[in-house]
Amino acid sequence: MEKQKNAVGRRKEAVARVYLSKGTGNITVNDKDYKAYFPIMYLQNQVELPFKTIEGLTSFDVTVNVQGGGPKGQAEAIKMGIARTLCEVNPEYRPALKKEGLMTRDPRSVERKKFGKRKARRSFQFSKR
Repeated sequence: MEKQKNAVGRRKEAVARVYLSKGTGNITVNDKDYKAYFPIMYLQNQVELPFKTIEGLTSFDVTVNVQGGGPKGQAEAIKMGIARTLCEVNPEYRPALKKEGLMTRDPRSVERKKFGKRKARRSFQFSKR
């Protein structure tokens, strides 16, 4: 592997630019450790999932720039970005990552608001009298 590989992960409104290089397992998100950036254990596990799938948690250093969306969308965008960079590093990782569902972009996003409604589907309160 040359100096570093990079890829983009997206989820809802979140966009994560992921840079992967050989290292000791440091994951940095927006210049903070990922455990400080994502204090919730579930989100930390989401970020680690691609490495757990290939059993390589301590062999790479990851730097991430992420913006947009909320914490969950950002964590899942990072998860996808890491999976994509790992496939660039070694194409043999792809079947295991694909089986875990990490290579698929989740197309679900917020439904647009319709006219005549309060939100996408929620109507205004109905008053009978």
